[in-house]
Amino acid sequence: MEILVHSLAELDDAMPRLAEMLGGRRKIALYGDLGAGKTTLVQAFCRWLDVEDTPTSPTFSLVNEYRYLDTAGEPAFVHHLDLYRLNSPQEALDAGIGELLYDPWYCFIEWPQVIEAFLPEDAAKIQLDILSETARRLLIL
Repeated sequence: MEILVHSLAELDDAMPRLAEMLGGRRKIALYGDLGAGKTTLVQAFCRWLDVEDTPTSPTFSLVNEYRYLDTAGEPAFVHHLDLYRLNSPQEALDAGIGELLYDPWYCFIEWPQVIEAFLPEDAAKIQLDILSETARRLLIL
């Protein structure tokens, strides 16, 4: 399954379709080159969920957490991980990332290669490909 977007507005418009394609899966591994739009995708998804804060890249913090209200009006969370700087699965486990992979909240993982062996079996994988300066292809695997 794929989604083609040519602008940030199209990316925002594509979020309901992306959510449908995820089929309820809440652990999402994001693959793509630097500048492919992994953080931008997380920001768009968070806007769709009406997250209270503006998501930023967790490159230095490793994990950012954002709050929103679910459809029942209850507090819910989005975890946003950036594992680019990690060198081993053990570093990820020592940072407590293993717990985030099995909680009930959304968890977007940039640079997930270091923890692929720990990803839940039903985790969604999205490959982001750069087509032009503003266009991207999202391949949902």
